Amino acid sequence: MPMQPWFSDAKLGVFLHYGIYAVDGVAESWSFYTGDVPHSTYMKQLDGFTASAYDPVAWADLFARAGARYAVLTARHHDGVALWDTAHGDLDVVRRTPAGRDLVAGYADALREKGLKVGLYYSHSDWNHPDYASAVHPEPPNDEVRTNRYASAAPGEEDPAAWRRYLAHRDGQVGELVSRYRPDLLWFDGEWERSEEQWGLDDLAALILAGNPETVLNARMLRHGDYATPEQGVPLTRPDGPWELCLTVNDSWGYRGQDHNQKSVGMLVRYFTETIAMGGNLLLAVGPREDGTIPAPQVSRLEGLGAWIARHEEAVYGTVAGLPAGHHYGPSTLSADARTLYLVCFDPPRETVSIRGLLTGIRRVRVVGTGTELAHRNTGGLGNVPGVRWIDAPPAEDVDPHATVLAVELEGPLELYQGAGRS
Repeated sequence: MPMQPWFSDAKLGVFLHYGIYAVDGVAESWSFYTGDVPHSTYMKQLDGFTASAYDPVAWADLFARAGARYAVLTARHHDGVALWDTAHGDLDVVRRTPAGRDLVAGYADALREKGLKVGLYYSHSDWNHPDYASAVHPEPPNDEVRTNRYASAAPGEEDPAAWRRYLAHRDGQVGELVSRYRPDLLWFDGEWERSEEQWGLDDLAALILAGNPETVLNARMLRHGDYATPEQGVPLTRPDGPWELCLTVNDSWGYRGQDHNQKSVGMLVRYFTETIAMGGNLLLAVGPREDGTIPAPQVSRLEGLGAWIARHEEAVYGTVAGLPAGHHYGPSTLSADARTLYLVCFDPPRETVSIRGLLTGIRRVRVVGTGTELAHRNTGGLGNVPGVRWIDAPPAEDVDPHATVLAVELEGPLELYQGAGRS
């Protein structure tokens, strides 16, 4: 199936790591895997998970205000705790926590009511399942995968029958997610602990696509994945094909009350514009408390980013990757018809903004959000080597506090010179 066009047009998604780990504010699943927290203490959090203020309609409203077009909820992390009433095992929040209800259904319904695409996260790995640590990766990527007994069998203790039972469990749960909630996107994780053959990904992909042929799959479905998922830093080289930067608002995926290192709205605008300028989406992670409320500092960041997007949405939605590095000192996007170039300026422009290597003539330049027109002129150039296009800096009242965007309307489709000049 070709990639669904909605994905690359979405630009922004919200990543929700929501689970029992929010009760004590510990790292999701990893805290017991690495021994930071005893397994018994981690699982005791089941008793404190209430979802007492869970309001997926409020979530969806917030995501829409943020300018997001989709969201991804951790339906089941590596700890194996499902957020829905699964028929495969009993480790779910319906049976085992005071929440006592399906938390995926309301989320999916609320997003669709708001016109947002529904994404669900599911980990291939399950460090709590009795049959999971029955196999060993043929080429373990690191010693932790090879030696951690939550992940792998001890040497000589592999149990192929148990591993087949685990795969049936995983496939059964994924089948439930597909048939009950019909997600537009499935975001897999944990793939590093086994080989593609061990995971049986051909069969899993066939199961998913038989239920909904338009389901988008991330790269952690390995060769069945539709898009790449770098984390926590804008790549310096654009990944091939569609991609998404997964980024936390603070330093944590899930709720951790002691983590106050929230990125500023200005930082998030930079991450966002740098990502879409390279043709990617930003999947911005927030961590709800155990009661289901998103902390106020994270709400304010989402709203702040959304306010910037609302002022500059013509430079965001319906655009593609902009200029290659070296043509403009900052990110840029390009309209789908290649006739309007959007230049992002993080700092207030002083005197001029320049574009190098532009072969297409400029019809006019204006400030996005205010409409103020700016004068422009050309200097230099020889034969087929263009000069530099200089755009007058906008007046102070047109400068955005986070990033000012200039719309450069071209006389035809964008053409660039990228040669070495006359010698």
